[in-house]
Amino acid sequence: MMADSKQIYDRGMVVAGLVIFVIITTFPFWYNHGKASPVPEPELTDRAKAAKECVEPKSVMRAKHMQLLNVWRNTVVRNGKRVYVNSKGKSFDMSLSNTCLDCHFNKAEFCDQCHNYASVRPNCWNCHIDNPKEKK
Repeated sequence: MMADSKQIYDRGMVVAGLVIFVIITTFPFWYNHGKASPVPEPELTDRAKAAKECVEPKSVMRAKHMQLLNVWRNTVVRNGKRVYVNSKGKSFDMSLSNTCLDCHFNKAEFCDQCHNYASVRPNCWNCHIDNPKEKK
């Protein structure tokens, strides 16, 4: 004897369950639609404003500063080379603490604003102290 084919008798409950599931899983997307927070403008120190330039142009630093810092770390640790020559031919010490934090010493007002906005947690601060220098 053949088994009877089974039918879904509670089709309405299944459809209602699927609708509720879709609403719950997509809720964060449509609830936050159009509510993005504004892009932060990091506060530059007086020394950084006076210098009027960074290691590389602002557009490069915004997009690729982490790659630059990784290259610096690898170059210093693996090759022992400590001098970086930028695209304009100017030399800089390859040091987060002594070069970058010399102008951008307020981590909370400079680094953390953008890192929090982008939800990234770089590992720079695992080895480097927060504010190595006194405010000048």
